[in-house]
Amino acid sequence: MKLSLLISAICLIAGICAAALMLKSEEKQLVFEEHEMLKHSSERLIRQFNNLVKTKVNIAEQANNVVTNQLFYDSSQLVSNQNAKLSFDTDGTIRSAAEDGLSAAFMPQSKFTPFYKKLINDSESLWKIVSPTLTQDFFNFYLVTKDNFIRIAPPNWALNVTGSHQFTSRTSFNYAQEALNPTREAVWSKVYYDEIWHKWVISVLVPIYLENNFLGVTGSDLALNTLISQLPIGDNEQHLFVFDGQGQLLAHPKLNESIYEQYGQAGRSLLTNDFVNGSLQELINQTIKMRLPEYADSFIQDNETHIINIRKVEHLDWYIGIYKKRSSALSALEELKVKFFGLFILYAILVALLLHQALYQLVLRRIHSLVNAVTSFGKGHLQIEFPKANKDEIGTLNGSFRDMAVEIRKLIDGLNQRIIEKEIAEKAANKLSKAVAFSGTGVVITDQNFVIEYVNPKMLEMSGFDESHFMQSPLLSIIATEMAILVDDIDVDLRSRNYWRGDTLIQGQGKKPIWVSLSISPIREEGGLISSYVASAQDISFVKESQRKMEQLAYFDTLTGLANRTFFRMQLRKSMALAERGHYAFALFYFDLDEFKRINDTLGHDAGDQLLVEVANRLKKRLRAEDTIARLGGDEFAVLLSGIERQEHAMDVANTIQKTLNVPIMLGNNEVIISASIGITMAPYDSQEEDQLLKHADLAMYEAKAKGRNTYHFYSQELNAAANERLFIENELRLALKEKQFVLYYQPQVDSKTQHVVGYEALIRWFHPTQGMIPPTKFIPIAEATGLIVELGAWVLQESCEFAARLAAQGRENNISINLSARQFKDANLVPLLASMIRQTNVPARRLHLELTESMLMGNVEAAITQLHQLKALGVSISIDDFGTGYSSLSYLKRFPVDILKVDRSFVKDIPEDTNDMEITAAIIAMAQKLKLNVVAEGVETIEQVAFLQNNNCFIVQGYYYSPPIPESELPKLFEKLNDTIR
Repeated sequence: MKLSLLISAICLIAGICAAALMLKSEEKQLVFEEHEMLKHSSERLIRQFNNLVKTKVNIAEQANNVVTNQLFYDSSQLVSNQNAKLSFDTDGTIRSAAEDGLSAAFMPQSKFTPFYKKLINDSESLWKIVSPTLTQDFFNFYLVTKDNFIRIAPPNWALNVTGSHQFTSRTSFNYAQEALNPTREAVWSKVYYDEIWHKWVISVLVPIYLENNFLGVTGSDLALNTLISQLPIGDNEQHLFVFDGQGQLLAHPKLNESIYEQYGQAGRSLLTNDFVNGSLQELINQTIKMRLPEYADSFIQDNETHIINIRKVEHLDWYIGIYKKRSSALSALEELKVKFFGLFILYAILVALLLHQALYQLVLRRIHSLVNAVTSFGKGHLQIEFPKANKDEIGTLNGSFRDMAVEIRKLIDGLNQRIIEKEIAEKAANKLSKAVAFSGTGVVITDQNFVIEYVNPKMLEMSGFDESHFMQSPLLSIIATEMAILVDDIDVDLRSRNYWRGDTLIQGQGKKPIWVSLSISPIREEGGLISSYVASAQDISFVKESQRKMEQLAYFDTLTGLANRTFFRMQLRKSMALAERGHYAFALFYFDLDEFKRINDTLGHDAGDQLLVEVANRLKKRLRAEDTIARLGGDEFAVLLSGIERQEHAMDVANTIQKTLNVPIMLGNNEVIISASIGITMAPYDSQEEDQLLKHADLAMYEAKAKGRNTYHFYSQELNAAANERLFIENELRLALKEKQFVLYYQPQVDSKTQHVVGYEALIRWFHPTQGMIPPTKFIPIAEATGLIVELGAWVLQESCEFAARLAAQGRENNISINLSARQFKDANLVPLLASMIRQTNVPARRLHLELTESMLMGNVEAAITQLHQLKALGVSISIDDFGTGYSSLSYLKRFPVDILKVDRSFVKDIPEDTNDMEITAAIIAMAQKLKLNVVAEGVETIEQVAFLQNNNCFIVQGYYYSPPIPESELPKLFEKLNDTIR
């Protein structure tokens, strides 16, 4: 009865508590849901506002592109107002108001130049077109240059500002400069009060760069109240406020037009401290400090709790917050509490009454019967019947007691059987003991603390020690000192997992340690408790010796004895793993031998092998034993220097390697001197990835070669950027060929006596759709390396032939000089391809001048001469480009069927300042005349250079003095310019 009443009382109390907890949970759920609704409302609002900001930025950037292209790159398409009215004011300024009243210009008189005169005219015409559209999205649009020039629509600002006003000193102008805007993208200023417009505004500014130099910005202003009006919250219970990352309040229920105007005219910032209480100010401070993209919390205002959600605007340093009263979400819950509590109390009373009756009928009466049966069984009445078993818990308990009685009877019967089994086990243990004693495997048995208690004869035979050496010693003392580094790992495994298996060395008396396959396992009692450990050791010395020989073949270079690529990668992987654990650094050297191919080709492969062996021996002598030296293939070597943390240490080693290799080497009867180009990367500072580290070392090596060989270079991020740029250009080159992104420019060759054009040099230009013009110095070497230069060169030949045909059709037939690359010159299809083009375009072959460099001809000279004669058979002329800068050889030059020598621009550019260049140029001209060759001078830029060349009988000149390379469409202007010169 007491138990029944107690349980009923507990149910009643539990019901009341459950009701209270459910109501409390419901209250939390309502608050949570209200937070979620506020979050979704804030998220929707911020998404709409972000889209608006992105739209404004896109419009500003498009306007900037139009202004930049029209005013600074392609102003020829503008119909300029050449009669813009300029007002030179007494305050030292120039002001110009457009006749249409749409815009005005302003600038200091001290900065007025023809450039700005043209800019005033062009910008007035352009603003007449673009400003009506842009002022629909912004309330103004302007251009400001670094010389304090401004063109703005509407015109108020330029007309009303004081003469001493410096637009470039404004904070908003500096936002766009490269120091604060290295990405050169559109930027937003912070909100400020404009004294001209008398408004709180924010500016979006886009920088303008002319030939990679900062020129100025285009900008537009937005009124703050216009932007804020784009933030409707659509709920009367919700309130909006906006602030920026400097704590300036931009919108708040307490702010109105009067306050905005009052603070703006007083030059005061709208600080959040002036308008919000301390509780909300604390949330604002935390949001700004932590730069949180989203923040939800609550604060106290007017003695009432409010919930709030704050989100950051993506492109502006703004935070938008929405808040509402917490009590509005809980008003319906208060009425529910009273009804809910009454229902739960009635329900708990009813459950208690029902439970009391059910408990007695279903549980207590049956337990009483079971207690009587158990008591009788305990007094020795083993045959007593227990209550029937059924499927509920008490029935299961009845069955368990019945089964227990049966088991006790069986236990008595089994005792005798256990005695018999024990005798059998003792006989089996005796057999096992003999098996261990006579086993061919060394066996050691320890107690549970790894103290040796037994050693079999085979173990004594293998080690050479007697039994006393082992007894009561730690198990791990059998491991040889050479494997001391392994002992800690074995100990950890045994204490954590209770077993270990692997290959190791065990100590031997008076002989070398023995390689064994060691297995340590626990021996457990019936309860699972470990009572001892058994270690078995199988002699694998023969296997290890065979393995060592196999590894020698697999991991070491058969010629030099150095580690091969496979072993090197293994060691690099291990070093990287150690570096990841910290407190370990190393340097990776990657190098090959300069001019090895030349030595191998001239002296033979046996001499090359002898050279590689000597290099390997020198490296082994000069580097430490713990360093890994590897030959990766051919003449490529790599070195892993352990414990190198500073570049200075790596530099010392690099200098040592170079000095060691620079010592002359005798190969048979020939003495050679070699050098190495070494790439160095430091780990883990440069990278923590194996393949990336190898790539860095390779990049650094190629940079060392580019610096002139016989030197070293450390990896830097700039090398990686250059490699990425090369990969980008290589990928884009293929697409550029398909999409015909290339055009030819033509630089005229002029007879300085008659001022007539006597030829053109065809120069390729690449105009990428997104990167703009990519210089030939960047893409030509990559095209050469990838083989694309052949296809690209074929296109240049075809375009040049068609250009020559067009000139002939216009009555201006002339010579066309075309540069051939090394690969293109060696291409077997060059001669038939050129012959086909000449036939198709009907161009006289004598009009085509093929330009080759000296270095292209100095490899296989006989093959080059054959190719030149085949080209000459077509009727074309051969020109040696950049003469004097390559492998000049007069003995070869007289054998080449050459018609023209081109004096390189490097000799011409310093005339007349450099007398050495003057003498060299005069000598080249004189030599060409003696050999009856025509001479063309490149890079002519001044009248003094023209005069010098004329005095030395060189009259055909090419350079910026007459014209830079120009597109075909600009040739008529060139002819007009030359005709004016003649007149």
